[in-house]
Amino acid sequence: MDTIKAIESRRAVKQFDPNHRISEADEQRLLSLALHSPTAFNIQNWRFVVVKDPILRQLIRAEAWDQAQVTDASLLVILCADLASWEKNPARYWRNVAPEVQEFLLPAIDAYYRDKPQVQRDEAMRSCGIAAQTLMLAAKAMGYDSCPMDGFDFQAVARLINLPEDHVVTMFVAIGKRIKPAWPKGGQLALEEVMVIDRF
Repeated sequence: MDTIKAIESRRAVKQFDPNHRISEADEQRLLSLALHSPTAFNIQNWRFVVVKDPILRQLIRAEAWDQAQVTDASLLVILCADLASWEKNPARYWRNVAPEVQEFLLPAIDAYYRDKPQVQRDEAMRSCGIAAQTLMLAAKAMGYDSCPMDGFDFQAVARLINLPEDHVVTMFVAIGKRIKPAWPKGGQLALEEVMVIDRF
């Protein structure tokens, strides 16, 4: 499926076939494609928690308003971000560039993030949002459906997955084979209503 078709046909599916399994090869392909998602300064701060334990899935479902896609989807990915990734050996993010590029970028990374917890969190949300869309479009292109989710108790889920202190949970993406189509589109706003040229 081409990119435009995937964008136009991707929907938030709520009912998945609980008996369908995504192959290990497809799972690896999906997650590898997500690694192409852009991040500020290439810090790659997303972390993909793939929940395979069925008991843990049930516990997470209980913290997610009992939404069936948590347990019924073939793949449940909890997108988290490492808020401190910017200071964890940042040279590795730019190991393939010339030394003079590293000499410019590494201090810039430090200056952008140090002592700025709101910037760190904002970047986490942006990065994981982009990665989630990459996952969903890749899934659609591979013949799967998906559902982005933020309807859950973030703190409870963080405890269930033993989230490190310097990480944050941003959202889930459930991926699998749908058994029912998504609801009809609720109604897209016209481009003229959402596009602003130059200034509000």
